[in-house]
Amino acid sequence: MSSPISGPVPGPMSGPMPARPASTRLISTRAAAVTSLLLALLLSGCSGSSGAGKGSAPASPAPRTGTAASPSASSAHESAPDAAAYRRWGLDKPLAAPPAPPSAKLTDGLKPGAAPKVIRRVPTNDKVVFLTFDDGAEKDPEFVKMAKDLKLPFTMFLTDDIARAGTGYGYFEQLRGEGNRNSISNHTLSHPNLRTLSADAQRREICGQQDVLEKRYGGKPPLFRPPYGNYNDATLAAAGGCGVKALLLWEATMQINDMRYAEGDKLRPGDIVLAHFRGPSELKGTTMTKMVANMLRSIERQGFTVARLEDYV
Repeated sequence: MSSPISGPVPGPMSGPMPARPASTRLISTRAAAVTSLLLALLLSGCSGSSGAGKGSAPASPAPRTGTAASPSASSAHESAPDAAAYRRWGLDKPLAAPPAPPSAKLTDGLKPGAAPKVIRRVPTNDKVVFLTFDDGAEKDPEFVKMAKDLKLPFTMFLTDDIARAGTGYGYFEQLRGEGNRNSISNHTLSHPNLRTLSADAQRREICGQQDVLEKRYGGKPPLFRPPYGNYNDATLAAAGGCGVKALLLWEATMQINDMRYAEGDKLRPGDIVLAHFRGPSELKGTTMTKMVANMLRSIERQGFTVARLEDYV
């Protein structure tokens, strides 16, 4: 918190200080004491915090201050999308700006090689949800324009043999956005049901895609999603052994016109939304951009906005 006192700090005066009457000195002393007391109270209020009681909802993570080099700080300096950009894609108004991300991520402190954390929903009280797109089958150039216009944060979980088809990984490179806002993560080499595979075969599927993505982007992604959401202990061991920190599941799925929920009939803070790169042949004639617009309209109607998953996990 910044000091409530603004303006330049007075410098030293030259020459002797003229004497002041005793009454003036007394008033000045009292004013200084009151000012000091008020300042102390303000500063102590900035550092205080309250914890969630037993049985209550988990408290929101503390806001991150960030630095110019951190991903959250760089994304904060991006220009906000304007209302005209949203109207071009059939949306009434821009999504609200997400709140400051937490100071600590869910995977902080995880030891190298340890089994990844399984995350279905991010624990937060912030009214945010997280968008994820799987596989990589549909490569609609209009979605590239939409993502750029709306400055939409999302995470891509790519399967190698699907992502390579057609225009290939170059399409997803375009979707990464300013400052690599949208990350590319692991969804195996060939999209098998991992629970049907041996431990060695699972390791080849997961670690093989880690190697592919490391060669392309200079680092192994810390996030992984198992095809169909199916995994077992061998999956966790294989993923942890090749650098995965979190295994991501989901709580809501994108449908053509709206969303389907794992629990209840509405979004909850921290929900991870599963979507796919899909085209008209699989969407009964609807385009991917229209489907995403429908999803964003539903998110906004329910009072939520979209945040960057990697700022929390």
